[in-house]
Amino acid sequence: MAAELRQLGLEVRLQPVAVTHWIRGAETATLVEYPGMVPGTTQKIVLTALGGSSSTPPDGLTADVVTVNTFDELTALGRDKVAGKIVLFNELFDKQKAAAGLAFAAYGETVRYRGAGAKAAADLGAVAALVRSVGSIDYRLPHTGFSFPAGIPAGAVTAEDADLIVHLASQGKVRMHLTLTPQKLPDETGYNVIADLKGVEHPEQIVLVSGHLDSWDLGTGAIDDGAGVVIAMETAEILQRLHLRPARTLRVIAWMDEETGGAGSKAYSTEYSADFAHHIAAIESDAGAAHPLGFDVKAAPAAIDALRPVQAVLQSIGATVFQPSTYPPGADIAAMSDAGVPAFGVMQDGRTYFNYHHSAADTLDKIVPSELRENAAAMAVLAYALTNMKDPLPR
Repeated sequence: MAAELRQLGLEVRLQPVAVTHWIRGAETATLVEYPGMVPGTTQKIVLTALGGSSSTPPDGLTADVVTVNTFDELTALGRDKVAGKIVLFNELFDKQKAAAGLAFAAYGETVRYRGAGAKAAADLGAVAALVRSVGSIDYRLPHTGFSFPAGIPAGAVTAEDADLIVHLASQGKVRMHLTLTPQKLPDETGYNVIADLKGVEHPEQIVLVSGHLDSWDLGTGAIDDGAGVVIAMETAEILQRLHLRPARTLRVIAWMDEETGGAGSKAYSTEYSADFAHHIAAIESDAGAAHPLGFDVKAAPAAIDALRPVQAVLQSIGATVFQPSTYPPGADIAAMSDAGVPAFGVMQDGRTYFNYHHSAADTLDKIVPSELRENAAAMAVLAYALTNMKDPLPR
């Protein structure tokens, strides 16, 4: 990444970041007792460990399974019915929302069980916690992701297997043998890649464009978030190719560790927070690579009004929506947004994003080159406008 940006003529530095080193290990599950079971048989369950999971014993553990849909249902069961059991959270991903263009809203409703389910189960004495995979399509494909460490094994089962377990549990006792053997190793050193195309009039003022370098290990991270990194890098490349010299500095950042705690953005904030007053705007692309619709914006209403000319330029590709947001439109730029820096997230057609997100299916074949180019164009138009506006956006 650094070499590519240097080749584009940018001033590049690597900012060291301490990164969690977690490795997956073995991951298997089998139903060894359930209603209607044919003697001498078992039922394979397809699952994957969640980041932050603890390990079972090397040979696994065997325990009864209890199923719930919500945290309230878990609390209602109480310790007596949870202690010593494997808890399965079966909260469904709302596919109708996703089909209607509200996939990220559906994700927000469901992902809390992946993030906090293990801790809630552990607090009631559970020996392990499983969640229904957070995804919008059912191909017996597990989706991983971060789970707050809770001292117990934590995994995600496929939607089909979650349905099976719930169906069987409604008829009687279900018992599972579970093996998850991830390891937490000493932290390693990773890097934010920070590259500046210096402004010719106000080099001290910064417009930031970004994506994040890290991805989950099941796939290659093409849509989450290799595409975002490329879109940010291409923004600088477009300006260079068209010989457009920004008045303010365009800063390209490839963030490290967005997925497991945000160490990269925290390191940047530690070093640069005193300079946030000179950060004119921050843009992040972390929603895939599908056709761009516009931008989610966390900024003063007057800031959106000031960008009407940008909407006119983007009319040709339909990326004209500037949607006000009450929360930062990107995890890595959240600290800047909270400090008052106008923040923008590329809004993309997300209807199929969670088909592949955090799964083995997140691979390069999911990227449509023409749509990737549209995203790069949208970010480049907005970034160039922000670098060359006469007055910075109001805060």
